[in-house]
Amino acid sequence: MFLEDIALKSDIKYLFFFFLFLISCSKKHKEYADNVFAYSEFPQEKELKGEVIELDTALFRYPFRIRIEGDKAIVMDLHGLDHYGHLFQYPGFQYLSSFGKRGDSPTEMLSMENFRLQNYGVWTLDANKSELTRLDFSSSGDSLLRDEAVTLDEDILRPLDFAIYNDTTFIIPDYSGENRLCRVNCNGKLIDKMGIIPTIDEKALKNARPALAQAWRSFLDYNPNNGILATVTQLGEVVEVYNLKDNIHVIRIGEHGEPEFKISDGYGIPTGIMGFSDVQVTDSAIYAVFHGTSFKEIARQSGRLSDGGKYIYVFSLKGEPLCKYVLDHYIYGIWVDEATKTIMATDVNSDQPILKFALVE
Repeated sequence: MFLEDIALKSDIKYLFFFFLFLISCSKKHKEYADNVFAYSEFPQEKELKGEVIELDTALFRYPFRIRIEGDKAIVMDLHGLDHYGHLFQYPGFQYLSSFGKRGDSPTEMLSMENFRLQNYGVWTLDANKSELTRLDFSSSGDSLLRDEAVTLDEDILRPLDFAIYNDTTFIIPDYSGENRLCRVNCNGKLIDKMGIIPTIDEKALKNARPALAQAWRSFLDYNPNNGILATVTQLGEVVEVYNLKDNIHVIRIGEHGEPEFKISDGYGIPTGIMGFSDVQVTDSAIYAVFHGTSFKEIARQSGRLSDGGKYIYVFSLKGEPLCKYVLDHYIYGIWVDEATKTIMATDVNSDQPILKFALVE
């Protein structure tokens, strides 16, 4: 046999396997809908160094969220002993007062999963009571007073986050497995649902929707100025962007893929990675805190790992990756102020848990 014949057969064999590879890749990508896009790299990667804000009092067990409006800052303690919310003067962070008293009386809270600022007031979510509560600032502005409470419909299963759509409507994740989001009116009644879990796990969709919904639990944020709602998964690396003005929905899946889990006694047990822990939609971009730590590593280190994420991912309002910030601290919650080019963040590992990052050009 001539060498040319051997080379030709080798080339044909290579082309044949390459063709099969292309077909298999094509099939894999076709399993996802047309609005699903992969991402693996960011056009820019920058390092940010945090400045520790010294507090004059120790209040926190697990500072989970931070939000700022005008000259007031609020920090939420997920595992607060006496109160879940703490009010500070901003930018000096002088302590003013606490709210969301822990307890089981009608005016107290069993838990606080998140809070939102609206019209110089604060809404809080108590998942254990299935209740949204509005608080208003006192006349002096240095405390928050309970104003009204809204009990959520029984159809809304233990919500772990919420966003304010407008003066009469909330958006809450749907954990039934049927959809992604619920729209709820100001009386706590379900209006409708939207979106579906964008998984390619047909078996889980068919046989284990509640467990699938647990694995796909997401944090969300909505910006009424541009109509953009963003959700980020607590497991895996999935970002969903809903343009509620133009009715456009885009899904971005990072290199860690969709949430991974196994089913045990009907519950979804995470097996992949810790994903995102917070998200904010500004007027020009989407900012999200990313962890990326595997549960195998968390178990192996047995409590020795710092808790939180060392990355802030920035996406366009269409979900396109723009920038990856690498931090010198592990953080959980963020508040982005694009006007002052500042990110405030919480560090659950430190006795001084408030950090300030200056955004670099």
